[in-house]
Amino acid sequence: MKSLLTLLLFSTLALHGQETTAPADKTTFEFKDGDKLVLLGNTVFEREQRYGAFEPRLALALGETKVSVRNLAWSGDTVFGTARSYFGPPEEGIQRLSGHLDMLKPTVAMLCYGSELAFERLQGLPDFLTGYRSLIDLIRAKSPGVRIIVVAPPPLESLQPPLPDLSTENKNLSSLRDALRKFAMMQNAFFIDWFELMGGLPKPGLASKPLTENGVHYTQLGYEKLAAKLVQGLGLKIPEAPSPALENLRRAVIAKDTLFFNRWRPQNETYLFGFRKHEQGQNAKEIPMFDPLIAQGDASIQKLKAEALAQTRRP
Repeated sequence: MKSLLTLLLFSTLALHGQETTAPADKTTFEFKDGDKLVLLGNTVFEREQRYGAFEPRLALALGETKVSVRNLAWSGDTVFGTARSYFGPPEEGIQRLSGHLDMLKPTVAMLCYGSELAFERLQGLPDFLTGYRSLIDLIRAKSPGVRIIVVAPPPLESLQPPLPDLSTENKNLSSLRDALRKFAMMQNAFFIDWFELMGGLPKPGLASKPLTENGVHYTQLGYEKLAAKLVQGLGLKIPEAPSPALENLRRAVIAKDTLFFNRWRPQNETYLFGFRKHEQGQNAKEIPMFDPLIAQGDASIQKLKAEALAQTRRP
């Protein structure tokens, strides 16, 4: 199976000309002060904004380095922009994403795609890799010099019936991970093996201490572990901050993420910018008014981070 996947991977990439191969595997991703990190992916990334687990831990691990985080993930999305499309073809979703990338101009993009292939027996792997390549090309075109992080989707869980046994799907994710590792190398991207960091291929049987609601969607406890492992995958160490300080930071992140979500995905977007904008389009001028509030949210996060670090017992 692995040899077949390898053949598919390299034959797919070969169709697009010569690739830039990454240097020897790096174990630590280097953030720069002032970096703008954008998260792109499907449900596992989108739901992070509900729990605010990743950004506080990343902020503490980075110490004095300041990095802003914006979540552009969309539940059910694919590398083709399928879920981002409202009324048209997937190309509409990519166009929408292109506009958001223009707005944000990320210096770092972290992508986690491919979990849907677990249920498709990897039959769409060649097309998926081609679409992934096109998506990365788009990001690089919009933000020259952007650094790319490719993240393998985390494992699924087999829970009590009537929920299904997901052993076969996890084997598919394991094979997908192997393909993504090679793909990241060919794209000169940093790779995070989130699948292995979260335990790798689960042992046969039911999960003894579930971290998901239904085998797929992670709980708050699950996101705390996901976040810690994601920071670990970046090669960073999270200092031990007092629980109240971490909780204050988490709440500030959720507040900022809520503002940003309403900035880039207002619920009445069809009335503001779409085919019904003749009814309420005059209110579209209010959307950029979120920007200074979001900037204030970033400042609050940095202030609370400094307070948490002052209380931290470094390992």
